[in-house]
Formats: sequence, C-alpha cells, structure tokens
Amino acid sequence: MSAQTLQPLPPVDCHVHLVGNGKSGSGCWLRLGATWWQKMLANHMLRHIGLGATSLHASDFDERYVAHLLKLVRESSLASVVLLAQDEVFHDDGTKMEGTGSFHVPNDYVLRLAREHPEFLPAVSIHPARPDALDELDRCIQGGAVMLKLLPNCHNVDCNHPRYRKFWERMAEVRLPLLAHTGGEHTVQVVNAAYSDPRVLTLPLECGVTVIAAHAATKSGLTDPQYFHVFADMLGKWPNLHGDTHGMSRSADASQNAASATQTCSANASCTAAISRCRSPAYGRSCVEAFHSPTTSAAAKSQTCSSGTTS
Repeated sequence: MSAQTLQPLPPVDCHVHLVGNGKSGSGCWLRLGATWWQKMLANHMLRHIGLGATSLHASDFDERYVAHLLKLVRESSLASVVLLAQDEVFHDDGTKMEGTGSFHVPNDYVLRLAREHPEFLPAVSIHPARPDALDELDRCIQGGAVMLKLLPNCHNVDCNHPRYRKFWERMAEVRLPLLAHTGGEHTVQVVNAAYSDPRVLTLPLECGVTVIAAHAATKSGLTDPQYFHVFADMLGKWPNLHGDTHGMSRSADASQNAASATQTCSANASCTAAISRCRSPAYGRSCVEAFHSPTTSAAAKSQTCSSGTTS
C-alpha cells in the first residue's frame, strides 16, 4: 500500500499515569503530600482531572480514577493510552528502600486493567536491581506488556551499571521500549538527582533498546539543571533514542523550555534532523496500526510503539 492511500488513524498517548490508594485491593499505595507544595500539587492534579481533593482517601478512589480516565479517553480523539505501572525504590544491591518513594502501582494491576479495557495498553515497571528482575520482565512480556517505565532519578536506577546489561539486552531482544524520565522532577520524591541527566541511558541505548526520554530532558522547575542540549546531542548519535513532550506545556517555565529547545535545535543539525524524522507522517502510523491489529504480537507492538511518541 502506498503512502498516498494510507488513512489517518487515531493516536495513542504513550505516557499516562495511574495512581491508587489500594483500599479496594489494587495493591497500589500513595505517599504524596510530604511537604506543603506536594500537597498543593496533588490537590491541583486531582481537581484538574475532575476529582475532588478529598477523594484521594476514599475507599473507592482507585475505581473512580480508572472510570474517569476511561471517560476521558473515550471522549477524546485517542484510540488508546499506555497506562504506566510504578515500581518501588531499591538499592543497587537489590534490597528495597523501605519508606522511600511517593507511590506504587503494581504490574499485575496495570496488566489486569489492560485485559479488561481495550483503551488501556500496559507499561510495566521493574527496577533492574531486583533479584527477580529478569523473571519479572519475562512474566510481564508474556502478560502483554508493550513498554517498560522507569524514573531513574526517583527509582534510584543507574541505567549504566554493568550488572544491568542482561536486563537491557533482553528488552532489546524482544523489542520492548523503555520510557525513562529525564530532567527535573518535583511531584515524585527524587532519590538521586544525578540520574536526571539523559546520559544515564547510554547503556540501554548501546544494548539496542528503543529509549524514549520522557519530557525530552527539560526542566521541571526554575532551579533544575537544563539537560535539553544534552538530549539534543544524543539524538544525533543514537537512532534508537526518541523523546516525548509529556507535561511540558504545563511546566512552570514552559515558555523558557520551548525557547531553549528551539534555540538549541536551530543550532544543532543532528537535532534538527532527528526532530524532522520524528515529525514525518511515516512515524506514528505504524505504531497505531500495530496496536490496533488483532494479529500483532506484544513484541511487535513494542517494536513500533516509540515511533509515534514525538510525532
């Protein structure tokens, strides 16, 4: 089929968070609100999605959140959304950091919701230092995972640690993309701010993993380091690196981010070429086609998914 005869297909949002308080048995937990500004952000986000601040502690909060998210998707132009799990925080030796982390969303919860609702595509979350990391990765692949989500600075993941090589190689083998937070973070507890730098993703890229740098390594707050220029340089070196613009329009310094991105890209030929490639009509279409084909395997869906995140 020629490009001229391809019909536009509904888009897929590849970065949608799920939260829950676990009171209905989902296995989720939530510890947002340790500081006054985190409480303010949490209440603002609840109001923004149409849920009152008091609903956070309700026994049916998890069900209400899912029902409202489904309503938003069904009333939008989206065909489906990739729903993100959130692993707990671990030390480098694989032991859990007790009392650390802002929220947890189990892989089984996301996988179950995806089985129940075609609007949801499951992205699992696995800290590669976990003793069962490879086994859990294979289990989730068999369960239909289309992506892996990590926040290196919040999960305490040095993605360049040599001991994680087999984990990244397994992901590359099955073509499961990695959606990794890059840049600043002020909603979720940051454990190691050094891992906000997109260069922490070098080893997964070397192993052949398709990596999506969430937020394109831009600032989350006025005091954050600006890593966009680093991300822009990396685009020219790694054809398997992509970026998403999730949340950038709501950033406190969104205008500054946009101006910085434009200025950096205009002076960087490799970045300009990469951005042009991602905006091409050929990108994104294969992703949607794969997700909506009943004969496409989970691995094949994963192979094409990241192509559409920046288009």
